Amino acid sequence: MASTLKNLSTYDDANMPTAAGMSFGIVVSDWNADITHALYQGCLETLLKHGANEDDLRTVQVPGSFELPVGAKILAGAKRFDAIICLGCVIKGETQHDAYINNAVATGLTNLSIASGIPCIFGVLTPNDHQQALDRAGGKHGNKGVEAAATAIRMAALRKEVARPTNKIGY
Repeated sequence: MASTLKNLSTYDDANMPTAAGMSFGIVVSDWNADITHALYQGCLETLLKHGANEDDLRTVQVPGSFELPVGAKILAGAKRFDAIICLGCVIKGETQHDAYINNAVATGLTNLSIASGIPCIFGVLTPNDHQQALDRAGGKHGNKGVEAAATAIRMAALRKEVARPTNKIGY
């Protein structure tokens, strides 16, 4: 769904699992820092709002969005996180660089999620211009960092729920 039709900061707060006891890695791109740091702020506030402890959060910065999968891989290898959130912004320019970068990042994070079993969340804005990015980093369309944090909490909770042994015998 296009973010012009949905506020990125809106989610069902009543059905959000607690983040207490969960650990999260956060990878933030330095490129378009005014945007990515606003995404980070929204992400951090959402994690803390839902019970995450600051001591259970590890944030690293990478040069650009293209480096997000490698940053996530480094974090995944350093500690067992319940989820890793990747925040970036690739603004469409005069060339097709955005399509190559966005595809590489999405594929890299998907592959890392599957290979590691750790949800790696794609919190990357892919706007046509700087104003669209601002609108999605705390502006009129909400904050993708909030959406990424909410997704991470839900995926981490799902992972924990499915991993719990059951008392059933048989199937």
